[in-house]
Amino acid sequence: MASCQEFEVTVHTSPGPTCGTYNHLSLNLIGSQGETPPISVNKDDHHLLPGSVCPVLVRASEPLGGLVLIRLHLEARTGYPNLDWHCSRVEVREVADGRAEEGGRGGTEPEGPEVQVFLCDRWLRTADGDVELRSGKLCLLKDETEEKLKQQRLKQLQHQQKLFRWRRFVDGAPSCLDVNSVTELGPNLSYTHKSPAPNLHYLRGFDGRAEAWKSFTELETFFTHSGHQNNIARFVHAHWAEDWYFGHQCLNGCNPLLLRQTRHLPPNLSVTSDMLRPFLPEGSSLEQELQKGNLYLLDYEVLDGIPANVVNGKQTYLSAPLCLLHLNQQGQLLPIAIQLQQTPGPQNPVFLPSDAGCDWLLAKIWVHSSDFHCHQLASHYLRTHMMGELICVATLRQLPEFHPLHQLLMPHVRSSLQINLKARASLLAAGGVFDKACGCGLPALPVLLSRASHRIRYRSLCVPDDLMDRGLDKLPHSSYAQDALRLWNTLHRFVVSWVDLYYRGDEDVQHDSELQHWIDDINTHGFTHDSDGLSSGFPPSFQTRAEVSKFVTMIIFSSSALHAAVNFSQLDFSLWMPNCPAAMLRPPPQVKGAVTEDDIVSFLPDVNSTCRVLTMLALLSQPATNFVPLCRYNEAIFRDDAHRRLVEAVQAELKAITDDITERNSQLELPYPYLSPDCIENSVAI
Repeated sequence: MASCQEFEVTVHTSPGPTCGTYNHLSLNLIGSQGETPPISVNKDDHHLLPGSVCPVLVRASEPLGGLVLIRLHLEARTGYPNLDWHCSRVEVREVADGRAEEGGRGGTEPEGPEVQVFLCDRWLRTADGDVELRSGKLCLLKDETEEKLKQQRLKQLQHQQKLFRWRRFVDGAPSCLDVNSVTELGPNLSYTHKSPAPNLHYLRGFDGRAEAWKSFTELETFFTHSGHQNNIARFVHAHWAEDWYFGHQCLNGCNPLLLRQTRHLPPNLSVTSDMLRPFLPEGSSLEQELQKGNLYLLDYEVLDGIPANVVNGKQTYLSAPLCLLHLNQQGQLLPIAIQLQQTPGPQNPVFLPSDAGCDWLLAKIWVHSSDFHCHQLASHYLRTHMMGELICVATLRQLPEFHPLHQLLMPHVRSSLQINLKARASLLAAGGVFDKACGCGLPALPVLLSRASHRIRYRSLCVPDDLMDRGLDKLPHSSYAQDALRLWNTLHRFVVSWVDLYYRGDEDVQHDSELQHWIDDINTHGFTHDSDGLSSGFPPSFQTRAEVSKFVTMIIFSSSALHAAVNFSQLDFSLWMPNCPAAMLRPPPQVKGAVTEDDIVSFLPDVNSTCRVLTMLALLSQPATNFVPLCRYNEAIFRDDAHRRLVEAVQAELKAITDDITERNSQLELPYPYLSPDCIENSVAI
């Protein structure tokens, strides 16, 4: 008769104050040849308290073979609340020659190299049923040596695909998770956002004023109170009407993603060389400046024909401007022509810097208003929030927990599920701020998101490609471009090193079926192709380690740095409302010379909708007190030696970038702080 195997098992509860539970816990040891019956862990005087260690001796009457899995099972205790439990890990040591303490309990914590560690590092609920933990290092499917572990990966994914289903939020845009409440996410995919209350004192009390601002003087008084503590907003207020600042904001404002160099003017922009000659260097021409690469374009054609909202019972108006800018010999980017609608004609004049001051200022305000809509819904919500959720759902469905990319990506995308669910239920829903205060209301949302999704190109999401394609990679005064490129390169080196730990060659990439199913799920539910058949450029499959590294870098950058750039900047540039109006209450002018300064005020949003938008932006721009900085990982898997070395290296590089940006900003009248790594959150959490 074979002697029984004995194992000293210790169950570690995480130390957080709410990590313990009253519930009963049982466990099974699963080996390559068999498994033990369930044994109770927390009976008698052993309790699953925060930071506690519960030892238990497990005897196997039949040979188990090599230990591969531990099955945990929670059951509610009669008469006690059913509390979730956060398990840190389970440690197991086989007792040599059956030497163990009599009485069924091991009295000491396992020590020594023979200890197997089964990481858990997550919440467990009674509703989860059986939960299986495995030991060892992250690995690809091909590197699994035990058949039971291969089967466990497959079983986990089958379970995840039933649990996490796709839902269409908007036809033609990336899908979202099919849930209706944060409760459905469960404790491992939800979080608590702790944020100091922003100062809304001077934004309150205007709810009843569903009327236009009386004058710029009244707006000045309002800003003096609401913007007095914001240095960047005060700078914006002082310079917003100046042409050099208009160009500077295109590069370094809250939406630095639309400006692009142009060497060929769009055929629907009604400008001529003679018309623009006064705004070009002496002796040069429009054709020469185009050839030199000194002309840049803002084109808001995505807004053309989109239905405008009704706010406070008043029709609002949208435009789809074309704005041409010139890079002068001083390195300033100056607007030189603005056409407010896409279709040229006698009722769609081209506004010039030489026009009457009010005409030119109003044309620039229209561009800023159009930019507000593209920024909020395309640059911000689509490219960071919806992107993060797309990747998170695909990762949960297609990459098992022990896949190295699952562990690398989840800290960057996990929080997108909760924040997007809340956004769809509030900001983007009936009665929300877009419905009640913005020119792009509920009828416009699906149209704009669908159009913007069709226009997304993979290259535009990858910083080096994007900056080169838009001609921003060599501009001297583009702090966004400089910081974004340096961050991308740092993140890319980190990701390449991570990928190289697990993929020994390109053939490993090609044969990783889990990875290929992942990118297929992303493409199926992500960014669609043009109606004319042009591809969005997303890789249909992965063939090389370089392709995987670039794609993963894009995800991490979009979910962290890009979100920081387009989210935490928005209040600074909007507090002086005429710089970023969320709605326009009169149609775009069709003639020149017909507006005064008082007329300009009548185009702007009403008092109460102004305050409603600013309140939203103040809340969204407030960093959390518990925010996790870029590449700071709390998960236990990152404490593995190989992972820890990579994390320490990337954190050192990010610290150097922070120091350099701090030094640069100290020399600038208008600093650009948004891509300083110490200000970048690791994920989209607000």
